[in-house]
This record gives sequence, C-alpha cells and structure tokens, in this order.
Amino acid sequence: MAASSASATPFTNLQMELLRVYAMHLPEEDLLAIRRMIARYLLEKARHRVNEIGKERGYTEKTLQQWLAEES
Repeated sequence: MAASSASATPFTNLQMELLRVYAMHLPEEDLLAIRRMIARYLLEKARHRVNEIGKERGYTEKTLQQWLAEES
C-alpha cells in the first residue's frame, strides 16, 4: 500500500512554506515583518468570519452592547 503525500511529512502545508522562508537566512527584521503579516492576515480572516456569523444570526451593534452590559 503506497503512502499518500499527506502522510509523507509530519508538517502542514503552512509549516512547509514557512520552513522554505526560514531556510533563506533572512535578516531578523524581515522575519519579524513576515510574522506580523501572517498575524494581520489571520486576524483579518477571523474578523471576516465573525462578521459573517453575526450577519447570519442577525446580531447588531445593539446585541453586542447588551452582551457587554450583561458581563458587568
């Protein structure tokens, strides 16, 4: 039975891509900039998904304010 390419490595596709970047011996400031870009990208993606869910469920600014008031 042949092993699939997915099981050939313990790394995810993102990890493999990052390993290729880190193998370039970039200056530390470039690595920091890349980390920030990745963080901003993932944050924006999460915000987008949260907004989609809010729209699907009919949440409004008033809903969010009510939730915040309940926590106090």
